[in-house]
Amino acid sequence: MVRRNLLDMETVIIKNLGKYSGEEVKINGWVYNTRSVGKIWFLILRDGSGLLQCVVVNGECDSESFNLEQDLNQEDSVTITGLVKKEPRAVGGFELSVKTISIVNHTTNEYPISNKEHGTDFLMSNRHLWIRSKRQNSILRIRHQIVKSIRDFFDNNDFILVDSPVFTGNAVEGTTTLFELDYFEKKAYLTQSGQLYQEAGAMAFGKSYCFGPVFRAEKSKTRRHLTEFWMVEPEMAYCDLAQNMDWMESLVSYIIKKVIKKCENELNILDRDIKKLECVKSPFPRITYDEAVGILENNGIDFNYGKDFGAADETIISNQYKSPVMIHSWPVDTKAFYMKRDENNNNLALGVDMIAPEGYGEIVGGGQREDNIDILIETIRHHDLPLKPFEWYLDLRKYGSVPHSGFGLGLERFVAWVCGTTHIRETIPFPRTMARLEP
Repeated sequence: MVRRNLLDMETVIIKNLGKYSGEEVKINGWVYNTRSVGKIWFLILRDGSGLLQCVVVNGECDSESFNLEQDLNQEDSVTITGLVKKEPRAVGGFELSVKTISIVNHTTNEYPISNKEHGTDFLMSNRHLWIRSKRQNSILRIRHQIVKSIRDFFDNNDFILVDSPVFTGNAVEGTTTLFELDYFEKKAYLTQSGQLYQEAGAMAFGKSYCFGPVFRAEKSKTRRHLTEFWMVEPEMAYCDLAQNMDWMESLVSYIIKKVIKKCENELNILDRDIKKLECVKSPFPRITYDEAVGILENNGIDFNYGKDFGAADETIISNQYKSPVMIHSWPVDTKAFYMKRDENNNNLALGVDMIAPEGYGEIVGGGQREDNIDILIETIRHHDLPLKPFEWYLDLRKYGSVPHSGFGLGLERFVAWVCGTTHIRETIPFPRTMARLEP
């Protein structure tokens, strides 16, 4: 084989090496680790797309490259050229027979994250480096696939993306969890939800959605809560509660199928039981709030009827099923002001929560919205909210009001469930909690 000039050589990424078997290529990346076996040493290279075993043999590469073994440190950035060979025992089924190694940047300090045990606070303080690790990298790759699947689902079903603002003048989910800020000498808040604006989007386009960060000033330190997280929130005109649940079920089923198909390697790295995800199939069980309370009572729980379910309650309920379970028809006082009441029972709201299996709690919440302007005004006042910031929202009932519904899927909780992680902080690149504002 004729050696090619380095500049002429094609730069490839590790995940695509299968296309270049028997060819000489160039790869840019970082040193993951090194080890020696006699007169041969191995360099494990990462490039963001995967890991590659690079075999360095004296006589098959230049002497300068061979002598780098003792000089290379973890996370040195390098450019490597070599011959792509099939190797079933290697990660990805290929390895690189090294010709040259060029150091792009040499790290003079010891890499902070080593193979030894590190405390959670240390790892979170070094989150900018921790995401390079195999486990964290796999979680964020799965997050990427989930986001892609969500967008593909809505695109395939003719939803229009309508971005909701981050700055708002009103509460959506209650006034106790608002981040208040000064907005040019006016009170403003970081959004808790993009839902209200999606109702406007649905009246303009029939079906719309937003996908972005939302903020909750909850003084919570549980494994399920962040102060900043991402939500996807669709709204559909001419849609009742039952149809809304159909959309919820279809979206979740679609995402799970795509993740299983596209992220098998990442799920295996996480030791995720894929069979449990394969059990997520339509139709999902649908039970009323009263039926859910009955499950708790049958399991010996002395539940205070009319309250929301806690984490332990949700776990008991979800353990009865292999797929997510949808709980609908809630007591009015457990739901927000915009939720429509059941015409057959004024004490019930047409809301629905989807609870994930395996104790991961609520992953989707939604319901049918109140479309009657007089009732909506009454409920806003009942919740001690000022009318003025909602004047534009009331216009949606003045001009062409129709039955409509929607829901919100919390991305991080969903990722936690799919990945089988124990804490939500691992599911977002740079988590924000009560105690952490950096990195």
